[in-house]
This record gives sequence, structure tokens and C-alpha cells, in this order.
Amino acid sequence: MEPTISAEQVEAIVRNLHHDPFQILGPHELEVNGHKNWVVRAFVPDSTEVYLLNPETGEQYPMRSAHNEHFFEVVLPGPEEIFMYQYRIVATNGHERFVYDPYFFLPQMGELDLYLFGQGDHHKIYEKLGAHPMEVNSVQGVYFAVWAPNARNVSVIGNFNVWHGGKHQMRVLGSSGVWELFVPDIGVGEVYKYEVKDQSGNIFEKSDPYGFQFEVRPASGSIVADLSKHKWADQEWLDRRGRTDPLAQPISIYEVHLGSWMRVPEEGNRFLTYRELAHELVDYVKNMGYTHIQLLPVAEHPFDASWGYQVLGYFAPTSRFGTPEDFQYFVDYCHQNDIGVLVDWVPAHFPRDAHGLAFFDGTHLYEHADPRMGEHQDWDTKIFNFDRNEVSNFLIANTLFWFEKYHIDGIRVDAVASMIYLDYSREEGEWIPNQFGGRENLGAIDFLKRLNELIFSYYPGVLSIAEESTAWPGVSRPTYLGGLGFNLKWNMGWMNDFLTYTSKDPVHRKYHHNMITFALLYAFHENFVLVLSHDEVVHGKRSLLDKMPGDMWQKFANLRALLAFMFGHPGKKLLFMGTEIGQWDEWEEAHSLDWHLLEYEPHRKLQLFVKELNRVYRNEPALYQVDFDHTGFEW
Repeated sequence: MEPTISAEQVEAIVRNLHHDPFQILGPHELEVNGHKNWVVRAFVPDSTEVYLLNPETGEQYPMRSAHNEHFFEVVLPGPEEIFMYQYRIVATNGHERFVYDPYFFLPQMGELDLYLFGQGDHHKIYEKLGAHPMEVNSVQGVYFAVWAPNARNVSVIGNFNVWHGGKHQMRVLGSSGVWELFVPDIGVGEVYKYEVKDQSGNIFEKSDPYGFQFEVRPASGSIVADLSKHKWADQEWLDRRGRTDPLAQPISIYEVHLGSWMRVPEEGNRFLTYRELAHELVDYVKNMGYTHIQLLPVAEHPFDASWGYQVLGYFAPTSRFGTPEDFQYFVDYCHQNDIGVLVDWVPAHFPRDAHGLAFFDGTHLYEHADPRMGEHQDWDTKIFNFDRNEVSNFLIANTLFWFEKYHIDGIRVDAVASMIYLDYSREEGEWIPNQFGGRENLGAIDFLKRLNELIFSYYPGVLSIAEESTAWPGVSRPTYLGGLGFNLKWNMGWMNDFLTYTSKDPVHRKYHHNMITFALLYAFHENFVLVLSHDEVVHGKRSLLDKMPGDMWQKFANLRALLAFMFGHPGKKLLFMGTEIGQWDEWEEAHSLDWHLLEYEPHRKLQLFVKELNRVYRNEPALYQVDFDHTGFEW
């Protein structure tokens, strides 16, 4: 019998050129002499024989090659409906395996999902795109879906198909740009990537933008994960959070870089795991009297020295410290000990790494094509195209994902100023005005407003904190009053003025008292957090203790005065790790804090002083209840 398909169609499959391999592969009705039959086709590289097997009856039907030695088909006479079949595949090395046909299964993403995603309004798109273990037609497997609208062909590759792009080619769903495929017989723990072929035939191996877990760097594969395994025990915390106004509560934040807070030097200077940190870090923070831990970015990133601020796996806690379930345990343990968890979130830019978001489908998909809008000159990174619905949907869903799946209590949005100004860190001629001739990035502004509206509608009682370094009005005001919708903003002006003041010799300070009083002129224009953050103890700025003038005794005295003034000043509080023990050296992400300093009395006393500051602050309502109104403070 002649093949039921043309050589050109087979060639399109063999060369990964077809946008919908389901049109050719899998089961298809076939009329023969006026009778309904079924033809089943398969492309099985590295095979010599393929049989179609009926698991219920045990019948086997040999498949014959058609136009290519690895392209097979068989005509099944008679059945009204095609049965659930398997392939018995004899490999070139003689090994046999039995597999279900991925081209048998219907799409698992509905029209409504695609419509909402295209509108930028699918708040749980992470439940559809990415890799999801599931059962379809009583068959266990993993459903893969990825957005790559300009690709010519997309395949999912991994250990399960020896990283061969021809074995699991995906189909595009209409004009949505979403490619999907259900792969039977695999499950949690599989390592995978997407092989993306652009319109010019170039091939890119990409990590999953919606991947829940990644290999430990320098490897870059995504890992199929199940986020439902952890049994949460923090419902009481979540209920209390939802009915509490956080701005009327004491907020004393301990800012932490998980990779350098503490290490295990006797084991090759390894990181602590999420589960080890849950007990070591949380118990320490609770004993010190802090109310919240703020984590420098924990989303997956390839470069340690970026401190987490160059994110590639937006939906995955970094595997440096363990699994997604381990991070859920960490947050759960925090809540059971009455400690809130805030995470740094980085929507302003992303790195250029070849396996990441940049040039994802052979075009500028997530970033602006014009470098005057798509290139971040300070960090040599890419800038998201906030005006594109699917891109803003990616970022909004990502934020909601961390609240929903990891129960975090707030985000701190990094580098807001670089998002809202088109001319940020650019010279004349290096930026494009908006449609009104201004320098405001209207797309980014609308994005931030919408993001904050959704955060507070879904998760009342949480925090959305802006790191915004300019005088943009209303950053921490509701959107219905014209604000950006955050409920807190870092007070960078107070930090700069006060550190400048305290670093001066006391004999000169009487000429600069305005530097510590000026902040009260604008203290109630925003809901401020007073911060002494990681940015102030790196890049030659010296540690806080070392910034202080005088001999050693005077340095400690000055630092105590600085901290006491800070805790009496209106605004919530944030201290970077190491401040409380009097680090002499600048912070370095590759090393642990200098915990041995606590062997010396001045450092132990400083630590006790910070602990007492937290105790007084938390137990005296006058220090926190009316932080954002002038009636709550007088000299």
C-alpha cells in the first residue's frame, strides 16, 4: 500500500518545520473503499521497528516506514472510534520501550485561557503555561505550554527524549502564539528545555519562562515540579494578616542575602539550605525582635555576584538552597514564629543569557526592539516591554504567584525609578519621548498601578514597597488618588542625608543639623520605610560602623546614636544583616557575615542594643501607630 501522506509533509516533520504536527502525526480518520478506517503516524528517530499496540487486547500492528526510515504509519481497518494505543519501539541498539502517543491527546488549554492571556488579564496563567504534571485520559504525564508567537517550530527536549528536538514537537494554538504538548510517561523531576526554531532556521535552547524549578547553576535546565506537596500550617497567620492594617503595626525588617548570612566553612563553605535557614535564621530574627525578613531576590538567577537582581527563572526559588518545597517550608516556619516574609522582586530588567528571556523566539519578544527603550545601560540588561499584554501578564501573574504559592507577605519592587522614566540614566538622543512628548514611561506606570490594585484586591494586609529614588509624587498613595498604588516607599533621601551627617566629625555637625531635620519636611508625603540597606555597605562605601568618625569607642557610640535616632523617627524600619553585630568589612556575597566578632564585647553590646531597640519599638505604640500623619510626631 502506498503511503497515505506526501513526502513533503513527512519532510516538514523530519526537519522540524511544521507549526502543527498534530495535522500529520497521531490518529486520523481515513476512508478506504467507502469504509471508515484510521491511520496512525509516528516520527520515531533512533528506531528500527515500531508496532502499534492495543493494551486491552494485546494485538500488535506493525507500522511501516513512509518516505523516511524513522517515519512510520499503519492503517487500522474498522474501529468506529480510535482506542487508546501504545507504541512498542525497537531502538537501534535493540532495546524496547512502550510509550503512549503524545499526538493522541487534545489540547489542555481552553479558548478562555488564551483570550485572557492575549488581553493581559489571566492572573493565574502560571497554571496553564509552563510544565504541569497531570493525568489525561487515565494516562500520567506532563503538559508543556510556552508562548513563542514568532517561532517556526517549538519542541520540548529533555532526558526523556535524549534532548532530540524531533521527538516531541509542539503545536501552536491558533493565533495565540502558545505552543503546547502533553508528554505521557514522564513526571516530577524531569529536566527539560524548549528548542525554539526561528523563521530563519536558527535554533535556540531556552529555559522555561514559567518553570517552577531549575537546575543548580551553571546548568540551566528547567525541572518539572509539583508545588502542591507541602502541607501548610500557617492559616492562622494568613487569616490575621487579612484583617490587619499593616501600616498601623510595628514593622522592623531584617534584610538578608541568604547566600551570605551564614555558611558552613567546614563543608567547603557551602550554603545553608532553606530548611536549615528556617531554623537558624528565623530563630535568630525572632530572638532579635524583628517583625519581618526581607530577602534579596530568591528567584532563580545564573550569576551569584548579581545578588539575585538578574533573574531568569521568575517563577522558581533558586535551587542553590534547595527545592520549591523547601522554600515553602521556610516561609511556613517564619509564619509559625510570627515573622513576615518580604521578597525583592525585579520587573525593571532581565539579563541577556542565551537560555533566558532575551530574543526568546528569535525576536524581541519580552523586551523592546529599540535599544533606546529595550537596553538598560547601567546594568547591560534588557528592559521589559510593559505595553505588550502578554509581557505585563507574565509579570503580574508572577507577583500574584509568589503570594499564592509561597504565602509571602509582601514585595519590594527594585529600581522603580528606572521603570517610570524613559530617560533614566540616558543622555540626550538616547531615549524616545512618550506620545505626549514627555519622559514618563506610561506603559510602566499603568503596569505598576494595575499590579498594586490586583495585589491588594487578592491579598489584603500585605505590603507592596517601592524602591523609588526620585521625588515622583504619590508613589505610596492609592491609584484612585492618582498614586502608583504602593503602600510603602523606601526613604532614600533620609538615608543619604543621615549617613552624610553621621559620618562627619562631631565638631562639624553643628553646621549640618539641617541634614537630620530636613526629612521631617516631607516625612508625611509618603508612607516611608527608613532603610540602612545592602546598597550602603558595598562598592567602596564601607560598612556602617566603619563610616562613623573617631576611634573605635566613638564609632560604636556614633552607630548606636544613629540607630536610636532612626527608631525614634517616623517611618517603618529596615536594617541590613550585619549592621546589628558591627561588621567592620563591606558586605561580600561570597562570604558569611563575620560572626566571630561576637567574641568581642563591643560587638555583643551593639547586638544587644539593637535587640533592645526592637523591643522598645514593638512595645511602645507611639513609635509606630501613627507613622504617616503629622499628628503622630512632634519634636
